[in-house]
Amino acid sequence: AAGVECTYLEFVGGNSAKFWRVAISGTTTSVTNGKIGSNGQAQAPKTHVDAAAARKEYDKMIASKLKKGYCPA
Repeated sequence: AAGVECTYLEFVGGNSAKFWRVAISGTTTSVTNGKIGSNGQAQAPKTHVDAAAARKEYDKMIASKLKKGYCPA
């Protein structure tokens, strides 16, 4: 089985202190987000047509969060 790769980002600003984490494993991406210090809320994993499509979505989601001010923790 393919290994799991994970990216963890945090956003701290104003009254917000939240995290966002995305994991990719084969053709599946899964997101968890919430307040820093909590377990967060896991969203339903998404299955993509192939590993390349999953990778494209993974990279796109990370780029989107970075643009919104999230930073690697």
